[in-house]
Amino acid sequence: MIESTTKSEELMRLEAQHGAHNYHPLPVVLAKGLGAKVWDVEGKEYFDFLSAYSAVNQGHCHPKILKALTDQASRLTLTSRAFHNDVLGKYEQFITTLFGYDKVLPMNTGVEGGETANKLARKWGYEHKGIPENQAKIIFAKGNFWGRTLAAISSSDDPVSYKGFGPYMPGYELIPYNDLQALKQKLQDPTVAAFMVEPIQGEAGVVVPDEGYLAGVRGLCTQYNVLFIADEVQTGIARTGKMLACDYEDARPDILILGKAISGGVLPVSAILADDEVMLTIKPGEHGSTYGGNPLACKVAQSALEIVVDENLAKKSQVLGDLFRKELTDFMGAHEMVQTVRGKGLLNALVINDTAESTTAWDICLALKENGLLAKPTHGNIIRFAPPLVITEGELSHCLEIIKQTITNFNFG
Repeated sequence: MIESTTKSEELMRLEAQHGAHNYHPLPVVLAKGLGAKVWDVEGKEYFDFLSAYSAVNQGHCHPKILKALTDQASRLTLTSRAFHNDVLGKYEQFITTLFGYDKVLPMNTGVEGGETANKLARKWGYEHKGIPENQAKIIFAKGNFWGRTLAAISSSDDPVSYKGFGPYMPGYELIPYNDLQALKQKLQDPTVAAFMVEPIQGEAGVVVPDEGYLAGVRGLCTQYNVLFIADEVQTGIARTGKMLACDYEDARPDILILGKAISGGVLPVSAILADDEVMLTIKPGEHGSTYGGNPLACKVAQSALEIVVDENLAKKSQVLGDLFRKELTDFMGAHEMVQTVRGKGLLNALVINDTAESTTAWDICLALKENGLLAKPTHGNIIRFAPPLVITEGELSHCLEIIKQTITNFNFG
């Protein structure tokens, strides 16, 4: 007897057979998205509580972004930076005005943004701080994650990221996250050019620092003439209840890295913002990208950012995030398997009271999928919840019931 397979199973088989095995996705094959919802190839509806790692803050297939995409795609998509185009300058004026910086350097992906920030910091260190050639250091926090390039994994303390890919890039040092005293000690080294940090560590499990940490980072970097680089690729664009997570403490970074939701999940777009003293250290030919700053990406990014402002998504994220954490915190008191709930805005995590080596969080995510909600675990026993910011209060309340019922009915034995 020949066993029949579903369309989803066949598509997953094709991926496994012909694609690299560098991801471990949930067993769901999505074919459509709109707002806070997605549908699989069999037509089943789900609430998306990952938002492509916070890239789809504006919701799936936002009509304004799609209009910007199609209008520009019918005119001009790519010129490279060998020529000027009629979109780039207007976009650069828009984004630098919105975030309050002199200059922007447009790139494509978040990790390219991190690489660009590192190059800027080193160049500034040599040209402005007077660090001897090839001695510049950049300090990172333990638990950081900003991508999987060789530079990014060289700054990681997670063996899953770096093991087997050495030798590693020199000039990177690690200190504990949320530890101002450790930072102060490191910054006294005159060869330190920058400190790069996530305002909230997303991939580490939505780790929120103590109040005052970011302001303290800003103060110490100023005191020791070190650049403060904020990696807001995941926390930026209204995800945490402010346009930037750094806005909670008015901790303006010297270099700001944006990505993911800067395009609403429609195209790979990233942006590195800094003032002239930092940005103009890089001269023609020293850094670039064929696709960085292409007309299509610029139109899409400006539209996506306008939506965040026009629809007041930062405030919405703050209000709904408070509701989300209160509901789950109250629930936590009645359920011993939930260790803690943490986050800001609509970037939240639920820590399961189990070891990181267990499969409990993964199994809960499988159960959530069956109940119509998609989320993924990180670091074993942590489930990250980050729905599109356009989700309504009614939809969020429904999703909270799904989460609570799923955990209540889950067999933890």
